[in-house]
Amino acid sequence: MTKKEMACIVCPMSCHLEVTLDDNNNMIEVIGNTCKRGEVYAKSELKNPVRMLTSTVKLEGGLYKRLPVITSVNIPKDKLFDVMKEINKIEVCAPIKVGDIIISDVCGLHADIVASRSVECTDGDNRTESNTCNSK
Repeated sequence: MTKKEMACIVCPMSCHLEVTLDDNNNMIEVIGNTCKRGEVYAKSELKNPVRMLTSTVKLEGGLYKRLPVITSVNIPKDKLFDVMKEINKIEVCAPIKVGDIIISDVCGLHADIVASRSVECTDGDNRTESNTCNSK
């Protein structure tokens, strides 16, 4: 048997979990969680760790230079850097609305990269269908 320690990230309490595993890495016991969600999190984290990814993309024609984005669903933790490579290739143009899909099905993960802030155009810029900026 082995023991693993981890911090639960389901809620702000950040419970310190101690997970006991058998010789086949199956979970036997979880202690330290103050709610049932901690046990569910520990099981998920051991089998298939996933995360929501938040980042920014370059933004042209808006009040800000960067647009905050987030994945539409949790993605495998081991794919975070692959997704970041794709995010870093993108430049979008205002106007953008919260919920606009910036990258569809990123890295084939069935997850979209979605705008998490609305940004209006500045200086009379308009977005064309190809999402590039043109001055009026």
